[in-house]
Amino acid sequence: MQFTIEQFWELREYIYKRTGLKFEDTKLFFFKRRIENLLDKYEFQSFDDFIRYIRFYDADGKVFKDLIGEITTHETYFFREFEQLQAFAEICLPEIIEEKKKIFTNSINIWSAACSTGEEAYTLNIILREMLDDYDNWNIKILATDIDEKCLETARDGIYSERSVKFMPVEYQQKYIYRKSNGFAVIPQLKKNISFEYLNLMDIKKIKEMSGFDFIFCRNALIYFDDESRREVVMSFYQAMNSKGYIFLGHSESISRITNLFKLKRKEGHILYYKE
Repeated sequence: MQFTIEQFWELREYIYKRTGLKFEDTKLFFFKRRIENLLDKYEFQSFDDFIRYIRFYDADGKVFKDLIGEITTHETYFFREFEQLQAFAEICLPEIIEEKKKIFTNSINIWSAACSTGEEAYTLNIILREMLDDYDNWNIKILATDIDEKCLETARDGIYSERSVKFMPVEYQQKYIYRKSNGFAVIPQLKKNISFEYLNLMDIKKIKEMSGFDFIFCRNALIYFDDESRREVVMSFYQAMNSKGYIFLGHSESISRITNLFKLKRKEGHILYYKE
C-alpha cells in the first residue's frame, strides 16, 4: 500500500499542531511501517482513510494516542543518567529540604514529565526513601505524565523486564523489586505516592493548571520538539515550578540554549538549573 510524501506531510503537520513533536522527511518509511500496524488493527482500507479518521472522527482520541505510541520511542530504565540523579540526591534535595524547614512545611512535589514506562518516577522515589531518614514524615507527591497510554499502563503495573533493572544497584534491587513470573515488580510501597497521568505537553490549558513543583524532570523528550515548541514547554515548566526549584533535562539537552529564565549553578562538578 502506497504512502505518499504528501500524505506524510499532512500527517506530520497534524501531529505537530497537536503535540509539538517534529519529524523530518527521513521518517517517511518509518511512519509507513508503524501506521500499517494501525491500519490492520482498526481495519482502515487506506492511509487516506486513517488520516481522515484521526483528523475528523476520532472523538475520544484513542486512535491518535495509539499513533503517538507507535511513532515515539521509549528508551528508559531504572537509574538512567546516574550522574544527574546523584546531583539531585546529594546537592539539590538537601537544599530543598533546608528551604522547606525554614518555612515549616513538609511537602515535596516532583513532576516526571514524559515519564514513558515509569522507571524514572520509581527511581526518584527510591532515592527519596534512601536520602530521607524521616521519609514517612514528609508529604511526598510524584506526578508522572506521558502522552502514550500504553506506557502509562506499564508504569501503573510496575512490572519490568531484566533490561529495565540491570543498572539498579543490587542493594536497591533487594529492597524495592521482587521477581514475578512475568518480570520484576516494584514493591507496593513505591506506588503509594506516585500518580501516572496522561498529558500532552502542548496542552497549554492543562499545563497552566499545574503548579507547586520543587523538581521537574523532562529528560530526553525535548529532542522531539522544534525550537518554538521547546520554548513553550520549558516556559510551562518555569511557571509550574516553585522558587528555588530545580529542572533536569537530558544530558545532551541544554536549558541555556532554550531560555535564560532558569539560573545556572555549578557545584561539585555538576551543572544545575534552578528557578530563582
